Amino acid sequence: MNEKKTPVILMVEDNEHVRALNCSVLERAGYRVLTAKSLAETRRILAGKPGISLVVLDILLPDGNGLAFISELRQSTQAPVLLLSSRRDYEDIVNGLTGGADDYMTKPYRIEELLARIVGLLRRREAMCPPAEVARGPLVMDTVAQRGFLFDRDMLLQPREYAILLFLIQNEGRGISAEQLYEAVWKLPAAGNAGAVRTAVSRLRRKLAGSGYTITSGRGSGYCFEKES
Repeated sequence: MNEKKTPVILMVEDNEHVRALNCSVLERAGYRVLTAKSLAETRRILAGKPGISLVVLDILLPDGNGLAFISELRQSTQAPVLLLSSRRDYEDIVNGLTGGADDYMTKPYRIEELLARIVGLLRRREAMCPPAEVARGPLVMDTVAQRGFLFDRDMLLQPREYAILLFLIQNEGRGISAEQLYEAVWKLPAAGNAGAVRTAVSRLRRKLAGSGYTITSGRGSGYCFEKES
């Protein structure tokens, strides 16, 4: 039960300068980056089952074609694939996207666009495949069993306490009004029901004691899940 994992990006690019630049920028953006300059290197990396979050794959590589490699890649990972190519051939784009790639960029490109596309692909993947566990320090939310654990002990959360806490964690650092919480958890109009949220949050604060996290609140700022200062 660990902290939220850093996304791992596999960068397959034979141009040394481009590979180094992309790697540097992505690492500064908070990603862990594995690099390969050929399909052979890519196969060796994938054989180690490194838990790839996303693959950035150049089409033209010294030992093969990235387009043709996608079907083989899919045997090792279902991570999103972003294709890169200096060719602006419409047929390549169509073949790539219908052949298993999730996005396509033509060279030259701005590094800001590359980052934006990576963020979008990872966000889409997370929305489609929510993690079985959401962890913050010693606090772990089991999204399958719908239970919360603190230092491996069951927090004995009531269903709505669990739903409120998970919703706040998923919106960590952002203020959520009582009305928003009520509508998200109770699935009913919030009019006049803020008291039920206050009561549930009060119980959650007690159950979070010792976790290093709390639920703050302030007039006009809503409820916010964050680290204790």
